[in-house]
Amino acid sequence: FITDQLPYSIRVLLESVVRNCDGFQIKSEDIENVAQWKKTSQDGVEIRFKPARVVLQDFTGVPAVVDFAAMRDAVKALGGDPEKINPVCPVDLVIDHSVQVDFNRSEDAAKKNLEKEFERNNERFLFLKWGARAFQNMLIVPPGSGIVHQVNLEYLSRVVFDENHWLFPDSLVGTDSHTTMINGLGVLGWGVGGIEAEAVMLGQAISMVLPKVVGYKLTGVINPLATSTDVVLTITKNLRQMGVVGKFVEFFGPGVASLSIADRATISNMCPEYGATVGFFPVDNQSLEYLTQTARDKQKIKRVEKYLKTVGLFRDYSNENQDPHFSEVAELDLGSIVPSLSGPKRPHDRVAVKAMKEDFTQCLTNKQQVIKPKLCYVVWVHKIQTLLWFGIPADKLSSSVKFAYDGKEYTMSHGSVVIAAITSCTNTSNPTVMLGAGMLARNAVQAGLTVPSYVKTSLSPGSGVVTYYLKDSGVLSFLEQLGFNVVGFGCMTCIGNSGPLPEEVDKAISDGDLVACGVLSGNRNFEGRIHSSTRANYLASPMLVVAYALAGTVMIDFEKEPIGTGTDGKSVFLRDIWPTRLDIQETEKKCVLPNMFKEVYSKIQEGNDQWKSLNAPSSILYPWNPESTYVQSPPFFKDMTIDLQSFKKIEDAHALLFLGDSVTTDHISPAGSISRSCAAARYLVKRGLKPRNFNSYGSRRGNDAVMARGTFANIRLKNKLVGHEAPKTIHIPTGEELDVFDAAMRYKDEGTQLIVVAGKDYGSGSSRDWAAKGPWMLGVRAVLAESYERIHRSNLIGMGIVPLQFLEGENADTYKLDGKEKFTVNLPDHVEPGMTIDITTSCGKKINCKVRFDTDVELTYFKHGGILNYMIRNIVSN
Repeated sequence: FITDQLPYSIRVLLESVVRNCDGFQIKSEDIENVAQWKKTSQDGVEIRFKPARVVLQDFTGVPAVVDFAAMRDAVKALGGDPEKINPVCPVDLVIDHSVQVDFNRSEDAAKKNLEKEFERNNERFLFLKWGARAFQNMLIVPPGSGIVHQVNLEYLSRVVFDENHWLFPDSLVGTDSHTTMINGLGVLGWGVGGIEAEAVMLGQAISMVLPKVVGYKLTGVINPLATSTDVVLTITKNLRQMGVVGKFVEFFGPGVASLSIADRATISNMCPEYGATVGFFPVDNQSLEYLTQTARDKQKIKRVEKYLKTVGLFRDYSNENQDPHFSEVAELDLGSIVPSLSGPKRPHDRVAVKAMKEDFTQCLTNKQQVIKPKLCYVVWVHKIQTLLWFGIPADKLSSSVKFAYDGKEYTMSHGSVVIAAITSCTNTSNPTVMLGAGMLARNAVQAGLTVPSYVKTSLSPGSGVVTYYLKDSGVLSFLEQLGFNVVGFGCMTCIGNSGPLPEEVDKAISDGDLVACGVLSGNRNFEGRIHSSTRANYLASPMLVVAYALAGTVMIDFEKEPIGTGTDGKSVFLRDIWPTRLDIQETEKKCVLPNMFKEVYSKIQEGNDQWKSLNAPSSILYPWNPESTYVQSPPFFKDMTIDLQSFKKIEDAHALLFLGDSVTTDHISPAGSISRSCAAARYLVKRGLKPRNFNSYGSRRGNDAVMARGTFANIRLKNKLVGHEAPKTIHIPTGEELDVFDAAMRYKDEGTQLIVVAGKDYGSGSSRDWAAKGPWMLGVRAVLAESYERIHRSNLIGMGIVPLQFLEGENADTYKLDGKEKFTVNLPDHVEPGMTIDITTSCGKKINCKVRFDTDVELTYFKHGGILNYMIRNIVSN
């Protein structure tokens, strides 16, 4: 085979199928198909791929370990050996404790938050510590160590495996969509559903359609005023417009060489936001230097270099002769990039900083019009771009509310910033932007600027290394003076754990019906995710997070208006305090040192004193506590038999929900805090808990009773059956408006089957297994949508839910559906991947649709009722 023209990402796939070819899971035709990628990628050919390892994040790791524990029980009940349930490949589980920011502006905020987290999640941590002992081949990083993707980049990544005298490329799948961050280091990896990851842990190869590869050529260098965050927001918008869903993106060109590994990782991290499967940067000299900087073993680094050069996986970005063939090519001049944000509702809606004031002003109005894609929230409807505004009437645009807080009087209006968070793995992994934020804070403090005390500021680094270099460079104290105290090391505001706002602030927002803002250095800003009181949320570099916190509003033109008044009474502009890229880079060279990484990661597996004191069970089977509100054995294998059960026809099903476009897993899956008025809250109250002890949905992902009640419980859910934003639906036979869970249970009592009808991009966003598990528990047996996000479609199949898709150019409007019909899915006994079937409705309409089982393996999983059921039967029968 001629491989020197293959994209480097495809070469990694090729190596894997060659090494793992066993004639059963992976066959010789898989090798042939990957080697002939240029042709076969155009034909939608299916291949099988075995990643080298699996990465689990705390939120998704808990249900994975819960499922493994429940599988042991099921195997024993069916007469098998429960000890056969063990990860086959290495599993790295980082307890990314996802602290809610209850404490922020205090020197010991991190300590207080962590103590609170252990108090809230003692059961969950005990369970995971049991898992670390009970299961072989599983490494668990204790809480308080950092964000999973940053820990993966700085510590867990091997780049090249050295196992049983075999050298082979590191590759992985992870249970969070931002697993792609590791592509910045030249490690091929992407997010999958927790269900699919568990199958990989049990030795199953991933079934995938051989992807097309988009070559993204970078030229030039970043201009002095722009940051890597601005680069990634620009790339995200460009690739989203190109349409790269289901494709690999591989970066090449001389501009790549000017990017640090942290810069590349930032770009790769945002891969889910531009929709690709991976955003891959092949290994080069910069990669090796990063391994040295992060204190990897010198002999291993030499071995990595020699191996990759020998097998043709080492890249010289300045050598055009090494450029492979791509399916298509896009190009970006790094010098053309300007400072930017993304928002107010989606990660790929980029706004230049200089246009921010004008853009937000337009976002406030209630007028709708056809627009250019550069403005605000763009939704594709029949290929027309329509702006969705906040709907503020003209006479309310100047609304303001005065309120007292912390002994001072403030005035809040539309655009006021109430949350400013330097958070998430996306940017806290990057010393350049983190030091830049610190240097900006230093300059601001020295100029006499302050941040309004009511703004909830926080700094949640992705690893302990960040505090080392922020202290060493002398800028941490200035961040703290502006209120950016370290609140912990884990996912926080970006995942929805911003914590409560002061009551006075919440009341002012409510009284004025104000569109208040959050500004964060994260990767997600979907509606309802950051905080229920911030209707507008913007993604920005850590430097701009500090800038907008100082300004106190997004309604500012930094080029023309001062950011504040200095101690000398003169106006201070952002340009006066903005550090130069050269100064930042010089500071980085002096202060980001290998011994910092060595110090942090040499003892990372030990954990803190609280972790060490946990007395976890040592049994092979987990001793479930029926009174626990955190960890329960799920019902997925209840009444399971060794023999396959026949498929139950979907007849006269009602639509539990009738949804539009861009319904994300944030809308579907339980996330963030638990509202006091929701079904999950009522369940917890009945179990004797008070609201202050509800904790978050993420912390309770091991309890199916809570998660089922939190499914479709997002306050921003737009269900056409209801006609307004609310986590509600209509019980169609009676017309009664109910919580989604309550309606589902009523349908269950009546023996009525359920489906969900949706529009485009159903299930976009984070790869959450509960976005599939939850609907299954509500009784949903099929979803009919215009299109699906890749991971979510796979997860639906993994839970035995049928993914159905309208034919091209058709949707619910085409058939004039109102969601109140009864639906019968005419699925034949012999189903084939991609076949077209019809759905008949109670009003006599016949809907043609495609069955989105894309491979034979997916169809096999579905027939077994899901991936894990398939694995249990295999283990017991063998």
